[in-house]
Amino acid sequence: MNNPDVKQQVRTFYDQVGWKTIGEGVYQNARYEDLRPVSREYIHRCHLRVNRFLRNSGDLLLDAGSGPVQYPEYLTYSEKYTHRVCLDISMLALKEARNRIGDHGLYVVADVANLPFKPNTFDGLVSLHTLHHLPLADQKKTYMEFLRVMKPDSSAVVVNGWTDSPLMRTARPFILFMERLGKLISGQHEEDKETVLKSACFGVEPPHKEPTGTFIKKFNPEWLKTEIAPLAKYEIFCWRSVNVRYLRAIVHAALGGKLYLKLLYRLEEWFPKFYGEKGQYPLIVLHK
Repeated sequence: MNNPDVKQQVRTFYDQVGWKTIGEGVYQNARYEDLRPVSREYIHRCHLRVNRFLRNSGDLLLDAGSGPVQYPEYLTYSEKYTHRVCLDISMLALKEARNRIGDHGLYVVADVANLPFKPNTFDGLVSLHTLHHLPLADQKKTYMEFLRVMKPDSSAVVVNGWTDSPLMRTARPFILFMERLGKLISGQHEEDKETVLKSACFGVEPPHKEPTGTFIKKFNPEWLKTEIAPLAKYEIFCWRSVNVRYLRAIVHAALGGKLYLKLLYRLEEWFPKFYGEKGQYPLIVLHK
């Protein structure tokens, strides 16, 4: 699949499926997050980690691949900036973002690998779960584009998922065991995806028979060291060490899930670089 085809697929998915609302403030894309009460505090605190690495204030914050700015924590990233520039390939995403942040936002339909801005424009930049939709060659180009449009002495925060997380690979047998145990207890013989989505969306019925994915090309720390380190200064911290499948399989209120996630969060705080490289979701800080 060539680059234009990939980007068209991503645009079509999010316009037709990913950012389709299935309840007040809940999008079809919620199937990719764990919004159950048992996980809510942990997810909330992980989302807020982004703020630590941005300037405290400024004129313009670029949200590259903003989507609809769907979580309340995402709104905090630009609270002390004059404007948040929401850039996305999906027109529907930007319409939803405008509904959420109004005149605080400026809205641009564009490709993150070809930013339509002058050099040294932005005081801060965030990009969450966007670059993995690009081929690796375009991911490298996008990092360089981020550097180009950032002001000197500013930073960008990029959150993505590693191709193969060592921690999640180690946990895979336990995840499979817990998933099978859960099916036996509930009497299910197949994965009830609609029930999973409904539980993640506070009981809202999900739409049926929709396409559920789009192009994803992830990467690993070695790729960053080879492709980005010679060109830019960056650091890797932990955004979140576990993926949604792990959370839904392992973490349950009846099994002390909230306490377990408090401990996990504390470990991520104590060893952010270890969990950043070995866990599922690194928080990459790009410095200019």
